[in-house]
Amino acid sequence: MRIIPVTRLIAIICVSALAVVSSFAVQEAASTTALGKKKKKPAVASPVTKPPNAAKTLGKRKKHPIASGHWTSPTFIPDNTAGDTIDGEDLLVRRAAVDALGPYNGTVVVADPNSGRILSMVNQKLALENGFQPCSTIKIVAALAGLEEGIIDRNTAMRLYGRTSMNLTTAIAHSNNPYFANVGIKLGFERVSYYARLFGLGEKAGLNIIGEEPGLLPEAPPKDGGMGMMTSFGSGISLTPLQLAALVSAVANGGTLYYLQHPSGKAEAENFVPRIKRHLAIQRDIPELMPGMMGAVEYGTARRASYDPNEPIFGKTGTCTDTASPTHLGWFGSFNEVMNKKLTVVVLLTGGRGVSGPTASGIAGQIYRALSQQKYYTQNSKPITPVAMISGSF
Repeated sequence: MRIIPVTRLIAIICVSALAVVSSFAVQEAASTTALGKKKKKPAVASPVTKPPNAAKTLGKRKKHPIASGHWTSPTFIPDNTAGDTIDGEDLLVRRAAVDALGPYNGTVVVADPNSGRILSMVNQKLALENGFQPCSTIKIVAALAGLEEGIIDRNTAMRLYGRTSMNLTTAIAHSNNPYFANVGIKLGFERVSYYARLFGLGEKAGLNIIGEEPGLLPEAPPKDGGMGMMTSFGSGISLTPLQLAALVSAVANGGTLYYLQHPSGKAEAENFVPRIKRHLAIQRDIPELMPGMMGAVEYGTARRASYDPNEPIFGKTGTCTDTASPTHLGWFGSFNEVMNKKLTVVVLLTGGRGVSGPTASGIAGQIYRALSQQKYYTQNSKPITPVAMISGSF
């Protein structure tokens, strides 16, 4: 009888466990994103769940197929604009958002990433709720945290299982779950929680927006899947569309996390004053992240947004079931860049059949194209002077 060396036996166990992650993790493509100088990082506790256990739980986690009808929330509703306050909105942007959303039971938030002004918020009741599981949009947080901590970079391939390896750009574009499960396990709960809070999760994204809820960050890793599920599916986290819009806007503008503001009338919109919540030292990380967000639209999970090299869109999809509701979810957090002008568009869909991140990306793509056809990006905008850039530390 041949005796296998202990070191080789350990390697075999680890490779087998990670293979489970790959075999069972849901791929979204199959359903068609520090204050000033870096401060000292908090002490990092050992991961609560060891990688093999996290991999097993991730693999065994059950999912609801879209066609099975296990959700209580409808996919379509008669009027998703009822009760919205629009007096301070950009009506051209709102019309594009309402038309693109159609009858879906969802919400759209369009913001100016260079000021934090909400240009339109469709289905405000849903947008301001206490949030939903972020699904794969949490990978933006995991990627930025991993880049900041030096765990990953854009070009270095991470070995997932067997001979399978993947780099950051491909992992974001195709929303690879094993890749980001590994990132979460390597970071551990304390560091993931630290960066999530730094990026605005678990707190209100808006300033004096009536009815806004702060979402939720857990006090410990989720029991079902541990850190692997937390950083690949957002398990245990409740994210609001406004929080995702603020974070994506910070990526778009180079690291400034603005308070989102929703003007209540025309006068307030005309005299809008941006408010800075904090500056994030992610300038060196953004170029590492953006190729993957562009790749998602060009060849990955967000292809329905329609790639156009002259008017590029950068985004991250998310598809999963929020078991607390229960409802199926389709997320897309994105921004574009046209003629030195940028917009942030976040789409959240709830319901059952037909709800997915790719579907949400298609809605966002319609908004960008409609505004382009109406020459929105060539319109003159009111300049924001340095005096008007009031810090949130008042």
